Amino acid sequence: MIKVRSKGGRVTREAGAWHARLNDTHPRIDTEDLEAFSAWRSDPKNKAEYDRIDDISRSLRALQNDPDIRQATAEALARGPERRRFVLRLGARRVRIVVGALVAASVIASVAGGYIALRPTYSTGVGQSFSARLSDGSRLTLDTDSQVRVRFSDGERRIELLRGQALFEVAHNAQRPFIVQAGDTRVRATGTRFEVRKIGQDVRVTLTQGSVEIVDADAKSKAWRLKPGETLALKPADVASATPMPVDVQAATSWTSGALIFQDLPLDQAIAELNRYSRQKMILAQGAPHASRISGVFPTGDNDDFIAAVTWHYGLRAERNSNGDIELHPEREPKA
Repeated sequence: MIKVRSKGGRVTREAGAWHARLNDTHPRIDTEDLEAFSAWRSDPKNKAEYDRIDDISRSLRALQNDPDIRQATAEALARGPERRRFVLRLGARRVRIVVGALVAASVIASVAGGYIALRPTYSTGVGQSFSARLSDGSRLTLDTDSQVRVRFSDGERRIELLRGQALFEVAHNAQRPFIVQAGDTRVRATGTRFEVRKIGQDVRVTLTQGSVEIVDADAKSKAWRLKPGETLALKPADVASATPMPVDVQAATSWTSGALIFQDLPLDQAIAELNRYSRQKMILAQGAPHASRISGVFPTGDNDDFIAAVTWHYGLRAERNSNGDIELHPEREPKA
């Protein structure tokens, strides 16, 4: 049941602001924000008001297809953000919700989009990482230039990986499956630890603990089950022939510690990986040994050590362009 108060004070305004921010379509939330919210919500009055607003949003889910609500939403949006009153007429009943600024960014935006479910989005910029504890107790860690959308319901925990790379440490709950959707690929887990990567249309899943089941729209009659220490790479051109392969888990998830571990990786692929963490790119010029192999541990976001190593070992010359990019040109024969 929704309880509605006719007037809202400071606590209501603060609760509305937090709810709107945390459930915006494209929020910019960092660790300090989450810590501030946790501290604010530790006050029982603040928690009660936030839960009341959240209850309003959740309770509206069942009404999302009601034509009266759609009409009311259209009218509310047409009146503009200065109107703070959101009225729902349901047959003979009339429910008046006066919640101040919280409606504009939270409830109304959700109804207008055709759904009421909370859809917080988390993202990182180039060179950034992010880690957060989700509402079910699971932990999410985002790599550089990544974005996910969280859509939890009573019967399912679903996360959309829109781009980039994310590590999931899943809290066990057999009644609420944990599903990660990356393009046409769906990864289903219960209690486990795994990584999903989506770069363009290519998807890669790496399992470190537990088990996962993977299906893809381009291979409808096939499903893959990974064991710890296995990875599955799915490319649109040959999804059906994809096969789980053994992987060094420490190397595959090394980005979570701020470094990348390369083990006999082609030079051009190593550079492509490091370029994901910096706006200034490294470019292999024509004649450079693109296919030569490299091994080592290199910090993300600072390519000086990597450039020093490859220029010495492969006989390259580093030249900085006006935009900050660094071109690696062949200067001599590489060392044996």
